[in-house]
Amino acid sequence: MSLEDPAVICCAISGAIANREQCPAIPYTPEEYAAEARRIVDEGGVHIHIHARRPDGTPSYEVEDFVAIRDAIVAEVGDAAIINFSTGTIGVPVAKRVAYLEAGRPQVAALNMGSLNYAKYSRKRKDFVFKFVFANPFEEIVELLEAMRRLQIKPEHECFDLGHVGSLAPLLDMGLLEAPLHADFVMGVVGGVPATALNLAAMARNLPNGRHHWGVIGIGREQWMLVAAALTLGGSVRVGLEDNFYLPDGVMARSNGELVSKARQMCEDAGRRPATVAEARELLGIRVREPAA
Repeated sequence: MSLEDPAVICCAISGAIANREQCPAIPYTPEEYAAEARRIVDEGGVHIHIHARRPDGTPSYEVEDFVAIRDAIVAEVGDAAIINFSTGTIGVPVAKRVAYLEAGRPQVAALNMGSLNYAKYSRKRKDFVFKFVFANPFEEIVELLEAMRRLQIKPEHECFDLGHVGSLAPLLDMGLLEAPLHADFVMGVVGGVPATALNLAAMARNLPNGRHHWGVIGIGREQWMLVAAALTLGGSVRVGLEDNFYLPDGVMARSNGELVSKARQMCEDAGRRPATVAEARELLGIRVREPAA
């Protein structure tokens, strides 16, 4: 890897599970999202992943909340960042998720590539902190993909296990996907692939044939080891308060910008450089949108 291999730095700005009692820096209002977006862009982040919230911090899947957050971010940073809407949730109909994609028209939308047991385990308690089945059946995946194709939104394939990577091949064969694919490997969730560098390499090796783009999403404090591994293996990285609150020294981040700054430093230390937003669009395979018919 070298300076000729730029890495896309993505930031998951808020998430839908954690709250300010756990981390005071998590944004709730559109204005707070916009302020975090400015910090992200100023530190080298070019791709911002959004879960919407209401101003009181409650997770939201309503059109008006996604659009208000998008508008606030665009007003603050313009086209200096790629906006990515999450479609991952439990119990929210596909039609409702498509509605906010239609209204917000992000350049990218995250698409979970399979079902799994999703849990957090406490060794201290000898019990699960939480556990549930995260259902993402093929029927929903196909329906969301068809909507993304219609809306000219690039899917980000979030793969929580090796089998999820394998699920890309039939969708390519069906003509639902276009190369280059943009896949992110989510590691560290109990029930999904364990967070090791060897497993990350295996996920990357199992992408369908072709020149595709991939990155890592490390959950929890193992994130920094995975960032280092991804940069060494030629991938891109995601950090942010959705995934991990802490800097490598164990200090809680005071903003998403601090996490992005550390990712940028690690990128440079690995002999690579952060991608520009134009390079990120090319690497992710984001097409220029055709006018609506």
